[in-house]
Amino acid sequence: MLAQAAMEARLMLRNGEQLLLAVVIPVVVLVGAVQGSERVGISFDDPMVDVITPGVLALAVMSTSFTSLAIATGFERRYGVLKRLGTAPLSRAALLGGKIGALFAVELLQFAVIGAVGFSLGWAPTLQVAGLLLTLLLGTAAFASLGLLLAGALRAEATLAAANLVYLLLMAGGAVVLPASAYGDLGTAMTWLPSGALGEAMRSACDGALPWRDLAVLTGWAGLGSLLTARTFRWE
Repeated sequence: MLAQAAMEARLMLRNGEQLLLAVVIPVVVLVGAVQGSERVGISFDDPMVDVITPGVLALAVMSTSFTSLAIATGFERRYGVLKRLGTAPLSRAALLGGKIGALFAVELLQFAVIGAVGFSLGWAPTLQVAGLLLTLLLGTAAFASLGLLLAGALRAEATLAAANLVYLLLMAGGAVVLPASAYGDLGTAMTWLPSGALGEAMRSACDGALPWRDLAVLTGWAGLGSLLTARTFRWE
């Protein structure tokens, strides 16, 4: 399983599109939002970098555990890779464990890069370590289950289009980068989305709080996504 996780992580980081989603886009969003906030008149009670950096960390989790995983798994299913791996000595549980391990490895790299950029811009978090780890774990579980649901139900090309479309929509209007309060009357509804719950949980954890309510929402999405994936996922 560890060998599978290492291989999966290498494949993700060698792929230009995956690397773009994993590192480049989140860093560009972070720097652009912090540097350009005054020009477009966006402001919050806290410094912009303290608001945006946790949101970009949440975006990184979403990009890797949902978009990258869905696209990679969709094409693996199309080319028969999953079918062959499913009959190999590597069990299906170990295959799934390897994919999850690879997600965490890539996310740790993302956190290191984005955190370093955030600190260089003046980010000063008060980390709630338990809350941060739970947010990472449950956020990954929720979006990975939804990504596998997408990859197991659609053709590879449709998965590619749908995963990127959902990613862009949630990044722009899913309360993941910006806090739910920025969406006015829709803010409360946004926190019930997996993206909104992940963004709010990450901001709370970086502000020294334990976000029980948002973690509960992520747990619900993880359970629902896992149930639907188990019932609908096709290996070929």
